[in-house]
Amino acid sequence: MVSATHDAPQSAQHDAFGALRGIRDRIAAAAIAAGRRPADVSLTAVSKQQPWEAIEPILAAGQRIFGENRVQEASARWSHRSQPGLELRLIGPLQTNKVRAALDLFDVIETLDRERLAERLTQEIQRGGRAPRLYIQVNTGEEPQKAGVGPSEADAFIARCRGDYGLAVEGLMCIPPEAEPPGPHFALLAKIAARNGLTGLSMGMSADFESAIRHGATSVRVGSALFGPRDYHSSR
Repeated sequence: MVSATHDAPQSAQHDAFGALRGIRDRIAAAAIAAGRRPADVSLTAVSKQQPWEAIEPILAAGQRIFGENRVQEASARWSHRSQPGLELRLIGPLQTNKVRAALDLFDVIETLDRERLAERLTQEIQRGGRAPRLYIQVNTGEEPQKAGVGPSEADAFIARCRGDYGLAVEGLMCIPPEAEPPGPHFALLAKIAARNGLTGLSMGMSADFESAIRHGATSVRVGSALFGPRDYHSSR
């Protein structure tokens, strides 16, 4: 008889494989339905505020791209771990005093949203810091409580990031308002990206990533559909 101490890890790994396979299957189906290649849409597993016990089985199941909200929390979780092919994405707001630490840790920063941050990123990169891939966050719903440049300001901000600061912007990111259908917001982000020659679109979360894929998402951010309910009391 196998002891319970061995059953639990095996069960967790089995559940993780199933959850990850299910999300990947849905991504593939949505891409094919939209006339796209499944390989053109990457999955970011949103590990923010998840305990390591929930993350480890997903990592073991083969997931390599993870999204985090806070520099300090992500550093505590990932800085001492080495995994081939691991890619960390900052998907939460970045304070200017955390830029150096963010450059040391993250491969992608998706929340470039203001001039001061662009300036600080440029300074730290020129000092020899790592140059992450950059996405500009667009506040498509123009919500006052949410970060991101407004849609009407996006073109000018993209031009300043490229021209004034020499930043290589890869794409755009958005988080549509919860109370509105996400489709029009995804379409708006895709339109802004297209007219600025940007190919990366980080949009779509657990409840709407299939809609985002139909509108051209190249990266979707999935948390609760992959990990289950978030444990706000344990994030190590």
